[in-house]
Amino acid sequence: MELNYGSSMEMSVVVREYDGERDLEEVEKLERNCEIGSRRGFSIITNMMGDPLCRVRLFPLHVMLVGVGVAEFVGVGEIVGVVRGCMKCVGTGLGAGNVWIGCILGLRVSPKHRRMGIGLKLMKSIEAWAVRNGAEYILLATDENNVASINLFSLKCHYVKLSSLAIFVQLTDTHPKIHAPSNDVAIEKLSIEQAILLYKDRLANEKFFPLDIDNILNEELSLGTWVSYYKGERWSGLHCKGKDGEFLNNTPSSWAVVSMWKTYDSYKFQVKATPLFRCIHASLKQIGPNFLHCLRIPLACKLPLKLFGFLFLYGLHGEGDNVRELLNSLWCFAFNMVRDVRDCKAIVSEVSLNDPLYAHMPWVSSTSCINDIWFFKRVGTSKGVMKGEENWVEMNPRVHCFVDPRDF
Repeated sequence: MELNYGSSMEMSVVVREYDGERDLEEVEKLERNCEIGSRRGFSIITNMMGDPLCRVRLFPLHVMLVGVGVAEFVGVGEIVGVVRGCMKCVGTGLGAGNVWIGCILGLRVSPKHRRMGIGLKLMKSIEAWAVRNGAEYILLATDENNVASINLFSLKCHYVKLSSLAIFVQLTDTHPKIHAPSNDVAIEKLSIEQAILLYKDRLANEKFFPLDIDNILNEELSLGTWVSYYKGERWSGLHCKGKDGEFLNNTPSSWAVVSMWKTYDSYKFQVKATPLFRCIHASLKQIGPNFLHCLRIPLACKLPLKLFGFLFLYGLHGEGDNVRELLNSLWCFAFNMVRDVRDCKAIVSEVSLNDPLYAHMPWVSSTSCINDIWFFKRVGTSKGVMKGEENWVEMNPRVHCFVDPRDF
């Protein structure tokens, strides 16, 4: 597949579909050269562990496009940019309505070939792919500090800001005393069937809830789903082996739920630092984590300067007056579960700043927060929503947004 757009400058690059046999080595090299977030003295890069499609592969309909130079000033035959996309059917948060959305992620342009229109051309190509496959809306996200991407999405591609989300990050090498769940809280693992029933009953009407939640919970990367509640209360039907939803009607006065995703088995991050920063980093490590926190030293100062993976917590939900403590217990439970997993160095979750659950997220001294921005654009006829509700994305801002672990 080859797609051509725009000006003579853009014509110097041809966009085609990724071919694993001939493109793998070049794409991996491009990824290594493209930081996904940078601060003074260091940057973060992704390591796809030999599978550039890992963040979209679990969607039945997905694609990866590469931009290939066809003129000397970009390097003939050289891959100078990539972008990934996938399709999924999600809830609108308006009763039974659902829509098909295209998700764009992993847009990368070689540092030495930026400001040449390559990113815009890749965006037009992946949008065209999504529209051909029935997308009614397109969704994407970026770091709030990525000014270049924000300008590309909002000014050149006409995306509208949907929401700001907070990505909570906690390293697994912090002091164990910080992560002791309350002795008054019971934590139990649900069967996959119970988890599917619970999410469909409680979250099916939330924005971006995936209609194929059963596929997510049955994936190999899914570690499981756990609930927490107070031991002094009884959750009738929770231990029934059948698939009926009796336990859904007998919930305790307060309870919480979370699912866990083994992102560390899919891809990893790596912190790259300048020689001077590495020297400073080594010195700070000798001083100790408490001193780092007091000085508000950034997260990357504490991260290992090597590959590291993380456990992603998703499907967070809670009901009752004591959600905060019950969520905190689940967070501590997850922390203790993976702290000895060799490739897992952090636990991560993402929550909308407008979500009422945001106020109940666990905050300890070792928790860091990164702000993300979601953008969306309407590209087709909204067949899955009623007349007058076409702008469902902008309606009811203070509602839960389900974060899909497959394309995080």
